[in-house]
Amino acid sequence: MALSTMPVKTLIVGQLQTNCYLFYSEPSRKAVIIDPGDDADLIISQIQDLDLNPEAILATHGHFDHVLAVTELKLAFNLPFYLHQADKKILARTQSTAKYFTGLEVDPAPKVYHSLVPQAKIKVGESSLQIIHTPGHTQGSVCFYCPAEKLIFTGDLIFAHGDRGRTDLDGGNESQIQQSIRQILSLPAKTLMYSGHGPATTVKDEKQFH
Repeated sequence: MALSTMPVKTLIVGQLQTNCYLFYSEPSRKAVIIDPGDDADLIISQIQDLDLNPEAILATHGHFDHVLAVTELKLAFNLPFYLHQADKKILARTQSTAKYFTGLEVDPAPKVYHSLVPQAKIKVGESSLQIIHTPGHTQGSVCFYCPAEKLIFTGDLIFAHGDRGRTDLDGGNESQIQQSIRQILSLPAKTLMYSGHGPATTVKDEKQFH
């Protein structure tokens, strides 16, 4: 089996143990940062150690534990920040929700961002990520799918071993999340799924539970 030219580096960040991903091109070192939930210094250090050239910050949704490092990373690398517009209000409440769930005082949410458009593609080196709108955990939840590499970043939509995102928070919807999960599980069985928390899994493995 040929080695991937688009590696994924997983960093576990913040009190809620969020998976932040560096998805990058081996030849060009161009990269995107996905769900930088906290610990900006760690993320910056890893980017430097891997000699990467980050080009964008992508958030699967607007919850605080997926965006707390955005402002520092934007400043460090002068990067655009992408989020689905339906999560704009959730993003604006970053400080209050972080305080409620963790007791931490955090920086204000980043206000300048670019809207993620469903079915659009974000180029990463020689490859690209397709944006799939998957509401249910929040109204603006998205997944980032790379067919060429047979992988997808699912945020808090679905986790390993049959678990899935909460729907009892603002913007959550039970019927929507079930529909979104069915959509993602219709991808090829060998598709590797990188979730917002916990270990990676595959479409084949998760079909056993849903």
